[in-house]
Amino acid sequence: MLVRDKQTDSLTVVGLRDKWWQQWCFLWERLVVFLHLHCSRKHLFEVDIANIGTDITKLPEFQEADIIHLHWVNQGMLSLSGIRKILKSGKPVVWTMHDIWPATAICHLTLGCHQFKTACHHCKYLPGGGSQSDLSARLWRRKQIVLHSESAVFVACSRWLESEAKQSGLLRGQKITCIPNPINLSVYRVEDKRAARTRLGLPQDRQLILFVSQRATNRNKGMDYLVEACNLLSNSHPEMKGCVEVVILGGHAEEVVSQMPFEAHPLGYVSDERHIVDVYNAADIFVLPSLSENLPNTIMEAMACGIPCVGFKVGGIPEEIDHQKNGYVAAYRDAEDLARGIHWVLQEADYEALSKSAVTKVSRSYSQQSVALKYTEVYNEALAQKHYKL
Repeated sequence: MLVRDKQTDSLTVVGLRDKWWQQWCFLWERLVVFLHLHCSRKHLFEVDIANIGTDITKLPEFQEADIIHLHWVNQGMLSLSGIRKILKSGKPVVWTMHDIWPATAICHLTLGCHQFKTACHHCKYLPGGGSQSDLSARLWRRKQIVLHSESAVFVACSRWLESEAKQSGLLRGQKITCIPNPINLSVYRVEDKRAARTRLGLPQDRQLILFVSQRATNRNKGMDYLVEACNLLSNSHPEMKGCVEVVILGGHAEEVVSQMPFEAHPLGYVSDERHIVDVYNAADIFVLPSLSENLPNTIMEAMACGIPCVGFKVGGIPEEIDHQKNGYVAAYRDAEDLARGIHWVLQEADYEALSKSAVTKVSRSYSQQSVALKYTEVYNEALAQKHYKL
């Protein structure tokens, strides 16, 4: 595994060696994007242009490999010219799409835009809505050159993303399939709820609603809808005020506490996996009202811990949550239905049945073993198509 920033002692993980170059690549790309945004930070990390990066084809790890498997390569790791060299190397290439970027010009989230189905231009992320020959149009042409006459196997992590990618004008003619992200079920598992709450200092006698996001104030993660849903519950079911509280895991969590009608516990940003597992197990329900998602790991992790989930009908969320079987899928951007789903899980449904169904769904669909078998098939097919022999 070749990564930009190595954070483990594992001998099977190799970090890119020149840290100064990596930092320069990251900063230079952000600067160019910043200038194209007319010096605004509004969408600074929502677009990537891959104008600079490391040429990994010269590294021994690349030269010794039989298959090249790309994952998330943005923010200065690989450039478009570097990706073109990888595709032209003659080695089979598999590219897992963790978002829509490989199928668009510059964005990671299309948010209802359909330009990528023909050719990107007039990009909503650019000042004034862009133009016919804006940055997205120029990057679209560059990506066309990179992918022209070269093939790879593109793997989407959800059926929704697979469907979107197959409509992309950039990926026309490329093989696109779907394999979900895996989860380590030896880490994310059902544990004692009382013990988890004790370790976190959370109340034992309350039903806890959990919200998790790297940044709680990220509007795309839907905190506004959760706040509105909680207010609706507080008004229509006043008895819940004394028995329901909210737990918020993520940066800037303290900024939204005052908006909640229920007692709220801001846990801040946490990176320790053991701590995160405790947070899931301490909850009674996990709510993710995202406005755009691929196949969110947070729902998968919560379900593996036996926690029923509620989310909007968007992206890959309905693939994870089986409506009223292991959670509740609410109508998109509908705070009333979101509140209805939260109440249904906490007050009306057979909670134990929901919990068991959540664990079963994850173990059957997202275990490391089942995902590895699917990737083995993709690797073998890619090798066969390249007439490549191990």
